[in-house]
Amino acid sequence: MAPPDLRQGLHARAEQQLLLQPRMLQSIEVLQLATTDLSAWLREAAEENEALSVEEPPLEPPGPRPSREATDRYDEMLRNQPDRERALAEVLEEQLAVLELEPGLEEWVRFLIANLDPHGYLSASDEELLELAASTSFDLEPDATALGLAIAQLQRLEPRGVGGRDMIEALLLQLDPDAEEYTLLCRLLEEFLEEIASNRLPQIARELGVELEQLAELLELLRRLDPRPGAEAGAADTPVPIRPDVVVERGELGSWSVRVEWSSLPSVSLDPEIVSLARDASSTAEVKSWARERVERARWIVDAVGQRKQTLLRVAIAVFDRQRAFLDEGPGHLVPLRMGAIAEELELHLSTVSRAVAGKHVQTPAGIFPLRYFFQVATGTDTTQARDDLREIVRRIFAEEDPTAPLSDDEVAAELARRGMKVARRTVAKYRKELGIPTSYRRKKHF
Repeated sequence: MAPPDLRQGLHARAEQQLLLQPRMLQSIEVLQLATTDLSAWLREAAEENEALSVEEPPLEPPGPRPSREATDRYDEMLRNQPDRERALAEVLEEQLAVLELEPGLEEWVRFLIANLDPHGYLSASDEELLELAASTSFDLEPDATALGLAIAQLQRLEPRGVGGRDMIEALLLQLDPDAEEYTLLCRLLEEFLEEIASNRLPQIARELGVELEQLAELLELLRRLDPRPGAEAGAADTPVPIRPDVVVERGELGSWSVRVEWSSLPSVSLDPEIVSLARDASSTAEVKSWARERVERARWIVDAVGQRKQTLLRVAIAVFDRQRAFLDEGPGHLVPLRMGAIAEELELHLSTVSRAVAGKHVQTPAGIFPLRYFFQVATGTDTTQARDDLREIVRRIFAEEDPTAPLSDDEVAAELARRGMKVARRTVAKYRKELGIPTSYRRKKHF
């Protein structure tokens, strides 16, 4: 049996850990919220806690406005976004119209589109679908081979994951088979969902044969997938204007300054009356206990908001120290950057960096971008070329081709090699498909 003083010390530390846990969870939640969501969260917190004072910002927050060129680019980006009010079926039908499928296969795909559930899943079994096909207005022959071909075609349409039979298959369809992490990501989805939900990460890492840091990166990749790929296309929500969380401006002598945009957030502080009540010696023990508990929880929020600002600023400064070429030269000059590298530099946990970046946007002279956009993986064997930049270079090469002699994927790969970028033909093909560029056969102009 442990001595009394040791037992007392262990008990005190256990109580302290239990006390810190909700505070830490609250800090994590505040860090992950974007500016718009944080504003609403703080107002709700103030309604629940009399000790938290929330003061709304001015209606016209001060701060620099983006240049006309940057504003035009941002407007163009918004115009290019898909209409959120369109139904999923309409989005898929538009893609189907340009595929030029055989009439029988096209009818089968249309039949499957009509049977997708609101999440975009094809949840009915093959037997049920074959029975439905024969009894509906589509008047299709119950052909299992045709059904299989139609399902495969449906699952190639955007948004990726549509046509999966359930959530797991929808997520698997969104993975890149060419990615080196593909096998590990598939195993995580197919074998370890229960362990992930139970946070048994060391066990998962041992069974996968990876380090915990690599497992954290794999889980971050899974978080980027959409478990309900059809919900977004069918949503009818009014788009919310993007408010930048971070602003990057040109300073003196070619330098750059990074700041957290704070003017659109309400200010938070402790209510002086409740603080005074908690300290008032004439108050009853019950009143002082009530006031102290609320002051303590309000102080957690005030501290969490301040910590959020500090962490976001540190991460943003570190990111744009690495992405100076983008600031100087504009889009097309990103360098590969991993969250793990920023986490190591700042001595933060990878999950902290991920939460600081999640849902945040940054205003630059080139326009407004998601902060996550500046984390890019290298392409192929070229460790200096970021994936989105390479995709833009591929787009330009195709745009400048002779339409009477369109370039093949092999020819584009050769052109990239002449420019010092070693990229496989299949990578070029993948980017061409992502850009919506048909094959050279379909692009050829005969006059």
